[in-house]
Amino acid sequence: MKPTSILFLTLCYALLPMSCDTPQGERGEISLNGEWDITKTGTIVEMPSRFESKVPVPGLVDMAQPAIDLGSAFNHGIYWYRTGFTLQEEIPGRALLIIGKAKYHARIYLNGRHVGEHHYCFTSGEFDIRQYLNPPGELNQLVIGVGTSVEMPDSVIWGHDFEKLTYIPGIYDDVKLILSGLPAIRRIQTVPLVEEQKVRVIAEIESGEGTRDGANEGINEGGSKVSSWINSGVRISYRIRELGSGKVVARGNTRESDFTVRIPDANLWTPENPFLYELTVSTDGDASTVRFGMRDFRFDAESGRAMLNGKPYFMRGTNVCIFRFFEDPDRGALPWDEQWVIKLHERFKSMHWNSIRYCIGFPPERWYEIVDSLGFLIQDEYPIWTVFSADDFYPAVEVDHMASEFRTWVRERWNHPSVVIWDAQNESVYPLTGLAISAVREMDLSDRPWENGWSAPLQDSDPMETHPYYFLQYMHEGEASDKGILSDILCSFPGGLGNSVNEHDPPVDGGIHPNPSIINEYAWLWLNRDGTPTTMTDRIYEEILDSVGSAEERFEIYARNLGILTEYWRAQRSYAGVLHFCGLAYSRSEDPRGQTSDHFTDIATLEFEPNFVRFVKPAFSPVGLTIRFWDNWAKAGRYLGIDVVCINDLGEEYAGTLELNWEKGIDSLPLASRDISIPAYERITETIQVKVPDDPGDYALVAALNFRGETVRSVREITVEE
Repeated sequence: MKPTSILFLTLCYALLPMSCDTPQGERGEISLNGEWDITKTGTIVEMPSRFESKVPVPGLVDMAQPAIDLGSAFNHGIYWYRTGFTLQEEIPGRALLIIGKAKYHARIYLNGRHVGEHHYCFTSGEFDIRQYLNPPGELNQLVIGVGTSVEMPDSVIWGHDFEKLTYIPGIYDDVKLILSGLPAIRRIQTVPLVEEQKVRVIAEIESGEGTRDGANEGINEGGSKVSSWINSGVRISYRIRELGSGKVVARGNTRESDFTVRIPDANLWTPENPFLYELTVSTDGDASTVRFGMRDFRFDAESGRAMLNGKPYFMRGTNVCIFRFFEDPDRGALPWDEQWVIKLHERFKSMHWNSIRYCIGFPPERWYEIVDSLGFLIQDEYPIWTVFSADDFYPAVEVDHMASEFRTWVRERWNHPSVVIWDAQNESVYPLTGLAISAVREMDLSDRPWENGWSAPLQDSDPMETHPYYFLQYMHEGEASDKGILSDILCSFPGGLGNSVNEHDPPVDGGIHPNPSIINEYAWLWLNRDGTPTTMTDRIYEEILDSVGSAEERFEIYARNLGILTEYWRAQRSYAGVLHFCGLAYSRSEDPRGQTSDHFTDIATLEFEPNFVRFVKPAFSPVGLTIRFWDNWAKAGRYLGIDVVCINDLGEEYAGTLELNWEKGIDSLPLASRDISIPAYERITETIQVKVPDDPGDYALVAALNFRGETVRSVREITVEE
């Protein structure tokens, strides 16, 4: 597509250059991102004629300048977005408007005519607008009205989350116009066949004839005239190249819309080697390009481990709650700042993390593209939380409707190698999700596993989430014993069980589900970014951890205990993954105070709290260790048999030296040094006889080994008594 121009509609109709030319067999994708007009009305009865403010797209309505009086707007009202564009060339055979993500309930008007509506808040809306366009050279005015969460139909998931306050509306993902000839390529699914070094390609082709109605199944939720679909017979050309080098590795022609292409010496995609390919599929009228990775992911039902490209792979990571972060007072435009998003995930990499759960909601599409390139495994979670019956928040949602939402979601993500788990819900026992999963599962020809919250898993190899929040039991009552809180909570569950099995929706014949399990939340020790406790940790810090001092003291207590819990769960080797909560959320230390938070001290510069790096980073080391001793005191001069568990997440044997020392201040008292080897993917236990120091006082028992130049330590603070 050659550059011509596009006219962005502002109050004074300023002209900005864009591209709109469409040669045969090519595609033009015109970004409509930028500064739009915005205003607000109380109802949708009449479209406004005056727009007093500007707002960035993508973004949220609280970014409008001059600021719109939000007041009760988070409860009622319609926010009207307006922009404009001019096409300079003849309108091609297909013109498709895509609204990446908008909440809540997008209503689309072009040149004063109602195009359609998109009720879904977390997936893209797609609209065939060719019949609504003005002739070349004439201005097209695009208006999109978005509502608020309380005005959503009862039949649509709107993302209930009791930690959120404002549910800020807005068009929070890209808006673009796709122009092409016919036959047009509607969408492409790539299916890596890793063992065969091939990729299967399924292309959906539009002919331009006939009509298709659909409630968000195809284009235009309102059911306007769109193109019919062709399964085969159209001449298709394809080309696959390496994204990094540009080297073409395969090309050819076919008349099948479902075909397989060999990729010789294929580079496999992993978080450690996020190698991407680019596929271009062309017809006589259109060309579409997608990225993919040669990656296979599943869970082994027998071992309970994740399998990446046929090999065991231990998931280590964190969570991102993007919709909560949308309500952070320091959020600004950060979620749409590409360099900030890249740096955020690079900071995650620095913690030895290879996995992220995008928790209770989806970030903008650009985040997934960045993660594909940087290398993480994504557990992609639909925004359904704490639903236990049809009457909880979504009384009119039916299976068919939920399945329709899920289909839209799966289509958007199925080419991302980073997305390895579809996660239907969080901490819910919601029968409808299982039925919806069954209705859509076969769409994803890569057969990714589905996680179903606290509801029963659908297949033997589907994982379950488990949230062993052992500190939660002290939120309102209870005291620690003389041995200390770690001894109390960890010795109570010697097998690492407790609520780390899914007892919420047990099998009908009793017992527990034997499925693979992911610990993707644990601890219950949150602190705000200024070091103050949250509403859910006040008592824990004041009465259980005896921390009424400085923020620095609380930060160290939090990080030290979080590191120990991380070591503990990883050393069990009973879990496919250990993901901490939370890598990105909000921080609200002023009224109304928040319930959870993350670990940054400066969200703009993404500076981690130093104690978090000091104690938690080594706990996530691919080769790690833990001291299996939980008491907070020991008798002077006694001998103890200390178990040190060493683990190896790597596919190769680790050989090194294990050291055990007493530390007091700057002094170190060496105890033992042993050469060890840990088989690939396994663990070993070294039992070491330790003499407790003769002199009473506060000591640290430290086990350490070296991993690729980094000293990995496990530390226990122990008071030596006479």
